[in-house]
Amino acid sequence: MSAHAVESGERYTLISADCHAGADHATYREYLDPRWHEEFDAWRNRYRNPYRDLQDDGRTRNWDSDRRINEQATDGVVAEVIYPNTVPPFFPSAAVMAAPPDSEDFERRLAGIRAHNRWLADWCADAPAQRAGVGQIFLNDVDRAVEDVHWIKENGLRGGILIPNVAPDVKWVKPLYDPVYDPIWRACEELGVPVNSHAGNGLPDYGRYKTAGLLYITEVSFYAQRPLVQFILSGVFERFPNLKFAMSEQGCAWAPRLLRELDLIDYRIKRSGRIGELVYGRDEQLPLRPSEYFRRNCWIGVSMPSAEDMAAREVLGSGKFMWGSDYPHSEGTYPFTRECLRQVMHDVDPGELRQMLACNAADLYDFDLDALAPLAGQYGPTVAEVAQPLVELPDEPNDVLLRESFAAAVHV
Repeated sequence: MSAHAVESGERYTLISADCHAGADHATYREYLDPRWHEEFDAWRNRYRNPYRDLQDDGRTRNWDSDRRINEQATDGVVAEVIYPNTVPPFFPSAAVMAAPPDSEDFERRLAGIRAHNRWLADWCADAPAQRAGVGQIFLNDVDRAVEDVHWIKENGLRGGILIPNVAPDVKWVKPLYDPVYDPIWRACEELGVPVNSHAGNGLPDYGRYKTAGLLYITEVSFYAQRPLVQFILSGVFERFPNLKFAMSEQGCAWAPRLLRELDLIDYRIKRSGRIGELVYGRDEQLPLRPSEYFRRNCWIGVSMPSAEDMAAREVLGSGKFMWGSDYPHSEGTYPFTRECLRQVMHDVDPGELRQMLACNAADLYDFDLDALAPLAGQYGPTVAEVAQPLVELPDEPNDVLLRESFAAAVHV
């Protein structure tokens, strides 16, 4: 560790690669195509909010720009990549958890995400140096999805697009590995628009069972990894070598093992032309190893990183690791971001840590680090502060701090 960095009081720039925001319903109405207003009013009157974090005073963190900037600055965070969080018009649930619309709901829900995208563009413009908004698209209509990619680019949403993860029991939308979506990936590649997937959707319908929620929680990580596997094995990254793909809020501890498994499958196919009873000709084999596509095309937004995630980055490479706070979710690092960093990152070299805390996200999402420097100089945690191991928890620790303390206590 650089003694100069510690002694001089140098500070880190914190860019969270995973935050969430959205408007309330009254505001969304202002951004909705007027032809949908009457139907929206009827839907809004029927809608009942089941989400606790959208009911109490904390809900305003999703759209109150001043509150959000002040709270995050106090916590050391000066910039953010913004995924959706609230319920857009005509959605059955929060945006990151909703399944793709069927043909009956497609038009109204498309109007809903376009209202969100318009709101997000205006909201990010309030603090353009600090916000990279992620726009939403649907896969149901490829031509209109391409139109939305162009709109997102033209309106300054530097976070790129959020793709819906297609669950195995969704039959009305083609799976992500279908080449029908190539025009979308081509547009993103040509425009330099990052493609993002986020944990929370793409899971099957577990039905109305008491264990359904527990199954969702325990399997959400597995289904969040499926887009990566599908993009690699279907040749998306081979056809579009400059496509940028980021996965968020799913950690990264799983990635080394998965990439080893994919590389082994690839090796067996290339060695013999088959794996088990499945036969693959030369024209069906990928020129690169799966891990090579990952290193060329992919990044991981590691929200609330664990000790296992930090160990995995030594295999994956620090250049693929983007730290995230998950603000304003209760399971995120706020308001103890500094303590969370000290808990799992105190022994990381400052140069490597700067890469994970800011530089990787800045490169992918086009943040201007020079523009953020004054804010980081005022609010960012110091190198010396983060280098101090956390030996005592705050009086009311959050879930992230408790998780790591539990893991250390039981050695898991």
